[in-house]
Amino acid sequence: MLRHKLSGVGAAMITPFTSDGQVDYDALARMIDYVIDGGADYIVALGTTAETPTLYLHERAVIAMFITNHIARRVPLVIGVGGNSTSEVLDQLREFDLRGADAILSVTPYYNKPSQEGLYQHFRTVSEHSPLPIILYNIPGRSGVNMTAETTLHIARDFDNVIGIKEASGDIEQMQHIIDGRPDGFLVLSGDDGIAIDLMRCGGDGVISVAVNAFPHCFMRALNHAKSGDFDRAEQEFVPLAEAVKALFTEGNPVGVKCALSIMGIISDRMRLPLVAGSDALREKFRKLIAEYDLC
Repeated sequence: MLRHKLSGVGAAMITPFTSDGQVDYDALARMIDYVIDGGADYIVALGTTAETPTLYLHERAVIAMFITNHIARRVPLVIGVGGNSTSEVLDQLREFDLRGADAILSVTPYYNKPSQEGLYQHFRTVSEHSPLPIILYNIPGRSGVNMTAETTLHIARDFDNVIGIKEASGDIEQMQHIIDGRPDGFLVLSGDDGIAIDLMRCGGDGVISVAVNAFPHCFMRALNHAKSGDFDRAEQEFVPLAEAVKALFTEGNPVGVKCALSIMGIISDRMRLPLVAGSDALREKFRKLIAEYDLC
């Protein structure tokens, strides 16, 4: 069942770049293998962590195809298809080769701050045109608007191909409202690594994670206990990770995760402007944490 396949831990895949700012496909292949070998349950491409706003539409289409081919059905794949123009999202649905994907992740339109009715109508239109099941993505800190629990549930009840939500509001009460009122099988996934175990304890289904990119073995060891219902053990296993996970976001995402990965020699920390690489202080913090807690 698809909803079961997309519970647990999805890796919010980064986009590595070469020294001249091009997509580094060799490094992207290494990253995919790294997180799959580390036990991630599925891959999420072209989300926030992928620096998607800096990617041209053609680049996004090529990246989606590359990731699909490199995964080669080893794990499920979710592809980000979103934007602040509904018609542009429909263009992406037409342009991307989605045949190897299992679902799309579609963010609330950003910058233009639609009303709750506008959000409902946007996702109604996406639902009508999507060839794949849809996971909603609520991230008010970046989009400028919070999709309320009531709106999420309205969409979930009205459109059968909307199968879940990545909730990055940070509001556990709002997430609990969705969990309590959701249709059968509707996924509620954390968009924040630091509260993933808390959300799962409340009845949530997992997390779409940044941290699993950098520390897959350690992160999965903790989250696998949560998946099995042993939340106390999960929290114990998460303790060595907690400070490093917090550090991943001190200078923004994906600045932190690329910084950590570069220290471990997996990829470079090259960003596309307006994002810049992590500071010397952040690099030193990760060196200490990785060595102290054996996070490699």
